[in-house]
Amino acid sequence: MPEQNIELLTNIYNAFDPFRPLPAGDPTYVDCREVRGDGDILLDLGNRIKLSKENTCQLYSGHRGAGKSTELLRLKQFLEEKNFYVVYFAADEEDIDSEDARYTDILLACTRHILEGLKNIGNANPVLQWLEGRWEDIKDLAQTEVSFQGMSMEAQISQFAKLTANLRAEPSLREKIRKKVDPYTVTLIQVLNQFLKEAKKKLPDGRSELAVIVDNLDRIAPIITDSGKINHEEIFLDRSEQLKALDCHLIYTVPISLVYSKRSTDVRESYSDTEVLPMIMVRTPDGEICEPGLSKIKEIISKRISQCTTYLSLDTEIFDSPETFQQLCLMSGGHVRNLLLLTQDAIALTEELPISQRAVRRAITKARNTYRQTVEHNQWDLLAKVFHSKRVINDNEHRSLLFNRCFLEYRYLDKEYEIQRWCDVHPLIRGIAEFKEAVAKMQP
Repeated sequence: MPEQNIELLTNIYNAFDPFRPLPAGDPTYVDCREVRGDGDILLDLGNRIKLSKENTCQLYSGHRGAGKSTELLRLKQFLEEKNFYVVYFAADEEDIDSEDARYTDILLACTRHILEGLKNIGNANPVLQWLEGRWEDIKDLAQTEVSFQGMSMEAQISQFAKLTANLRAEPSLREKIRKKVDPYTVTLIQVLNQFLKEAKKKLPDGRSELAVIVDNLDRIAPIITDSGKINHEEIFLDRSEQLKALDCHLIYTVPISLVYSKRSTDVRESYSDTEVLPMIMVRTPDGEICEPGLSKIKEIISKRISQCTTYLSLDTEIFDSPETFQQLCLMSGGHVRNLLLLTQDAIALTEELPISQRAVRRAITKARNTYRQTVEHNQWDLLAKVFHSKRVINDNEHRSLLFNRCFLEYRYLDKEYEIQRWCDVHPLIRGIAEFKEAVAKMQP
C-alpha cells in the first residue's frame, strides 16, 4: 500500500474521533435543527440567560454521545459574544467518577473550576480560608503533608485540585472526603458566593455577567443509595436548592433517564423545562427513511472527509458503493457518537480505500455485540413493545434502557408547529436474534 494512501487513511481515521467535542466555529459542524425538532441551544438556553435580570439555573439533557458538549461549546461562545464571562468544564475528566457520584463531588468540582477560572480576577481568600479551616481534617485525604499556611493563592488552589482529583481516582478515599466536607457544604456555598460577588465586579473586557457550564453530569450512572433513592434524585432534586444557590447563571447536564422519570414534574418545578437534545431523525415513526435526516448524517461524514481530501467521491472512492455508505449512516440511528465509532471501526478494518461493504458490516456486527451484552434477558420483550408503540413507559426498566441508549429519542415539528416526541429501538439491536424472536412473538 503506497505511503500516501496510508497517510490518507490515518488522517481520515483520526477525523472521526468520537470522544472529542467540536470547538465552536469548527468547519465540520453540521446544523441539524430541522431534523432534531427545531431545537436550538442558543435560543432555548442562551436567550433565557441573556434576557433574565436574575440568575438562572437550567438543565440540559440527551443521550450520551448525541452532541451535547459540542452544543454547549457553541453556547459558551454565544454568551461570550453577548458580554458574559463563561467558566466551562467537563466534570468527569478530572473531578467526578461517573460510576459513583454525589452532590458533594459536584460542589467541590464547581468550586475548584470557578477558583481556577477566576483566580486572576476575584479575591479567593474567603474560599481558601474555608478550606484552611477544614485542612487538618482532610489533608491526609488529599495525600499531602503540606501545610496550608504560608502558601500562595495558586498553590492553595492546586491543593484543592488534588482533593477533587482524589474524589475521582481513589474510591477508598471518596466516602471519607464526603463525610468530612458534607456537613460544611452550606458554608462553602456562602464563601464561594462571596468570591463570585467580588469577581463579578472585576470581570475583564467590560464583561458584566458570569455563567458556569457543568458538562458530562448526564453520564452519572444510576445507583440505588442507602436511603433507597436513585442517586440522580438525591443530586438534582434533594439538593436542587444548593445546586441553584451559586451567584451566577448555571447550566448542568443531567441524565436523560431522570428527565423522563416519575420525578419529572419535580424536575420541572425546580428548574423549569429541561432542554433535551434528541437524535437526528433518520427514519420516520412509520419506519420510512427520513431523507432530510439521512442527508444530515451524510453531511457529517462528508465534512470530516473533506478535511482530509476533496477529490475523492464518497459514494465510490471513500465507500465502495452508495449502498454501503447509506447502510453505515442508517445503522447509527442518528446518534452522532455511534456514527463516528462505526465509521472509525470500518476504517480500521480497511487496508486500502474504498471502505468495503464487508468492513462496514463487520463494524456493525462488533457494535451489535456490545448492545447484545447490554440488554438483560427479561428486557427483549420490552424492546419489542417499544419497537411497535414508539413510546417508552415510565418505569425503572425502560429508563435503564433509555440511559443505556437501547432506546433513542427523536423529535419533529408537526404542521401545527408543535414538537412531537417519539422513541425507537436502536437500529443495531434490530438485527439481534433475541430481539427478532421477541418481535415475532408479538405478531398476531
